[in-house]
Amino acid sequence: MKPASFEYARPQSVAEALSVLSARASDAKVLAGGQSLVPMMNFRMARPGLLVDINRLEELNYHRIEGPDLVIGALARHAALRSSTLVRAACPLMAEAYQHVAHGPIRNRGTLCGNLCHADPASEMPAILLATEGVLVLKSSSSERRVPADEFFRSTYETAARPDELLTEVRIPAAPDQQGWGFQEVSVRKGDFALVGIAATLKVENGKIVGATVAACGVGERARRLPAAEAALTRAIPGKGAFSEAGEAAVAALDPHFGVHADAAYRRDLVRTLTARALSDAAERAA
Repeated sequence: MKPASFEYARPQSVAEALSVLSARASDAKVLAGGQSLVPMMNFRMARPGLLVDINRLEELNYHRIEGPDLVIGALARHAALRSSTLVRAACPLMAEAYQHVAHGPIRNRGTLCGNLCHADPASEMPAILLATEGVLVLKSSSSERRVPADEFFRSTYETAARPDELLTEVRIPAAPDQQGWGFQEVSVRKGDFALVGIAATLKVENGKIVGATVAACGVGERARRLPAAEAALTRAIPGKGAFSEAGEAAVAALDPHFGVHADAAYRRDLVRTLTARALSDAAERAA
C-alpha cells in the first residue's frame, strides 16, 4: 500500500512549525518518529494533506530535571528514555514499563510525545502518564497550555490537543523516595501492544497505604486511571487481601472490549490478576 498524496514541510524552528500548523490546521499532521502515523497513511487510515516534519528541531530533543519535574521534549526517542539513568531515578515506573514497549527499530525512531498524541488504547505510556499524574504542554502560535494527563486522553486516537497545537514536552513529578511502583502486562509477544497493562504506585506510612494510583491500558477506547481501585486501598494494610480487593474494584470499573487476541472475560481476569501483582511489586519497593 502507498499513502495518498500529501505535501511536506520541514520547519527549522518551533516557531516556524507552529506557524505552519496554524495555517494548515485543518489537514496537517506532525511527523516525529512516524512509527504509527506512516503505517496508518500507507493503509489510508490517515490522509493528511500536509506532513510537518519536526525532526530537525533539536531544541525539542531532551529529557532533564527542572525543579520538581522530569521534563521530556517532543523529540526524545523511546530508546534514549529506556536506557536513561535519569528516567530510572526520577520516574522508575516509566523505566519499568519501557521493558515492554515495542521493538528495537521502533524504539530507535519513535518518540514518547508522538506515542502519547497517537493515543492507542493498548499503548503503555498513556497509562504511565496517568499513574504519575503527568502534564502535557501544548503550544500554538498564539498560546501555551498545560493539560493534565487525565484530561488529555479522550478516546481511541483522540486527545485534547487542537489541530494547530504541538505537544512540545511532558512534565512528570519526580517520584519521592518512599514511593513504590509496579507495572504488569500481558501481550501476545514481548514488545507488542498490551492485551492488558496495569501501572501502579503506592505510598506506605506506619504500615498503612496513604497514597495510591492505578491506571490501565488495553481495556477500552483509551487508557484509564482507576479511582475505585485507589479508594479500595486507602488506609488499608498492604497485602494480598487489600490488593485483591483493589483488583475486584478495577474489574468493576472497566468494560473491556473484545479483540482478536482476547475476549472481554479474559481481559477482566487479566485486570484482576495484574492489578494485584503490580500493587504487590509497588508495596515491596515502597518498603
